[in-house]
Amino acid sequence: MKRPFKDEREEQINTRSKSHALEFMTAATQILTVLCLIKGNSAWKGSLALLFIGGAASLFYKYDKYNEKPYIKVGFALGLIGLAMLVWFGISG
Repeated sequence: MKRPFKDEREEQINTRSKSHALEFMTAATQILTVLCLIKGNSAWKGSLALLFIGGAASLFYKYDKYNEKPYIKVGFALGLIGLAMLVWFGISG
């Protein structure tokens, strides 16, 4: 019989699986960025932008939980850098 709501253990497993998936994607994006740089492919700009945006999202989450200003300030700065790089990649290719 299936329970209509998740218990605490299921919530922890779900949170950890998402965290591990994000860490894997971050590592893969870092490798992709380096490969693009080595091969002279301009996609490194977009890939690096995604790393900055991911870092910002992580800091926004920490700010939401801890409510400490440095998280939101650094997260905002990283997000702006990431967005600027994404626009730069979109314009210059």
